[in-house]
Amino acid sequence: MSFARSNQVHIYGWLLLMPAAIFLIAFTYYPTVATLAHSFFSDGTALRPSVFVGLENYKLMLEDEVFWKVARNNFWFALGTIPVSVALALLMAVWVNGRLPARGLVRMAYFTPTVLPMIAVANIWLFFYTPDIGLVDQVLGMFGAPGHNWLGDPDTVLGCLIVMTVWKESGFFMIFYLAALQSLPPELEEAAKLEGAGRWYFFRRVTFPLLMPTTLFVLINAVINSFKLVDHLFILTKGGPDNASNLLLYYIYEVAFSFFDEAYAATLTVVLLAVLAVIAIGQFVILDKRIHYR
Repeated sequence: MSFARSNQVHIYGWLLLMPAAIFLIAFTYYPTVATLAHSFFSDGTALRPSVFVGLENYKLMLEDEVFWKVARNNFWFALGTIPVSVALALLMAVWVNGRLPARGLVRMAYFTPTVLPMIAVANIWLFFYTPDIGLVDQVLGMFGAPGHNWLGDPDTVLGCLIVMTVWKESGFFMIFYLAALQSLPPELEEAAKLEGAGRWYFFRRVTFPLLMPTTLFVLINAVINSFKLVDHLFILTKGGPDNASNLLLYYIYEVAFSFFDEAYAATLTVVLLAVLAVIAIGQFVILDKRIHYR
């Protein structure tokens, strides 16, 4: 290949990459770097420009009691949604992958919550949790239980959000597990039956290890989703009562657009990105030896 031909191929390749690269730089890399830089400056105004303050915003964050409460809420929210939604998704995928009557209808029923708009889901569950007249209180009332303000009680509001999130996300994760199950060679199950292996033994020793790449992908998405809940909070609780349901991303939204403190919001955003990066890297390191690529 001549030198001119080689240059032409390289130019053609860069031209093909350019649209994706422009969007990636404009909407991912540049905002990340700009947010990191902004976290080291004060929040400027028209009369008082922003100045470099170093780690002052991070010191303010460490002294912020609301931040620590929100961080604890997010920890319990993630702990309540991630294992349950992933385990339920795997269970549903195994269930609908078998010889099940009306299998297509069951798959559609499991996946339907995923395609519903977030605002619509929040309004549906707002009706469920409405005191006295909501579906939850109506069902419990049949057994003599009194009505309860589920979203207005600090002891129950976070659990209500966890239940709603698991209901919405399990069907989404199920699709990935179902696709992975259908890609497994059927000869493996046939050989296991000839060897006399039971269904649980086959799942534990063969199926689940082969699903580990999918599990890693699902876990990373579940972690990210557990830190990005905003729409539902805006409709259901707005972080209340007394920040009992406030989560980190919604707190960032409040700081930036309600309190108009962009510098502190940038600081919180950097911390959120750092936490997600550490968790993602940790998942890769921990699960790397358990992943069997085919």
